[in-house]
Amino acid sequence: MELFADIPTQYADFAAHADGSPCFEAWARGVVEDPEVQAWVRTLPGIKQQPNLVFAAARWHGVPAPGPYAGLREALLADDAGGGPIRATIMQRATQTNEVGRLATLTPVLARVAQEAGRPLALLEAGASAGLCLYPDRWSYAWPGVGALAGPGPLLRCEVTGPMPLPAALPEVAWRGGLDLHPLSVADADQMAWLANLVWPEQDDRRARLEQAVAIAAADPPHLVAGDLLDDLPALVEEAASYGEVVVFHSAVLAYVDDPGRRRFERLMARLVGEGRCRWVSNEGGRVLPGVAATGPAVPDDVASFVLGLDGQAVAWTHGHGSSMRWL
Repeated sequence: MELFADIPTQYADFAAHADGSPCFEAWARGVVEDPEVQAWVRTLPGIKQQPNLVFAAARWHGVPAPGPYAGLREALLADDAGGGPIRATIMQRATQTNEVGRLATLTPVLARVAQEAGRPLALLEAGASAGLCLYPDRWSYAWPGVGALAGPGPLLRCEVTGPMPLPAALPEVAWRGGLDLHPLSVADADQMAWLANLVWPEQDDRRARLEQAVAIAAADPPHLVAGDLLDDLPALVEEAASYGEVVVFHSAVLAYVDDPGRRRFERLMARLVGEGRCRWVSNEGGRVLPGVAATGPAVPDDVASFVLGLDGQAVAWTHGHGSSMRWL
């Protein structure tokens, strides 16, 4: 979803892609048809107008979900434009979910990099949130029709089409680090409650995975640094280099960066890869990194898919929550 589009476009796009949440689909379609609510949303700063954040803040303050659009509408229009509780939460919080189910789509590529390098990985996530996706070696995986890998932790399942190579083994991870403007701590109960609140209403399986991911990270907390991925990433790459093969990865993060920033980040990663300082695994919406998307088949406009890339080359289309992938 393009977070810098106008409000009707954002919410219509969100409704089209809100698979698995009839409530959020209905809420988003309601906003598209409601000029008064659009006017309320328009008073927020641009990046704060996004459906996920507005809906999560409303839920945080008691709007029932699942529940009718009328409940959302009433709560938003009653919220004080000068600083009501819903607005205050929108301004204070962010959508930092980093769905751990995406590891089922990222791990085949991470395992390939580890096999090619012949040494452990130093994983560095840009836009890490609480770092929950830094543990590909702590889960088990099933890719029906391709195979499975048994690990020490819970099972992640991903439907696969296309010739995905089955990893020979889970990658060995020697170091786990992340960069985020506002990193979250798995030891902070309020922050973890907010992450749970961001999971869409009907998706209890994702909430259960989140709890498992928090427990895994709490047992071995990652090294998270507050910083900007456009300015502070190279220094952290240098720090990670002494531990193993550096892999910079990110998933559903660059949608929150404006277009000039995305182009700058793409150039930065191309330079770091070209200098041999790291490998680069990207997993972003089809329109977010057009340079990566253009190296594979065009993603149809009616297909809600991320493009998974390795060193700037598209290797798969992936579901945003990791439930399926099409290997290219």
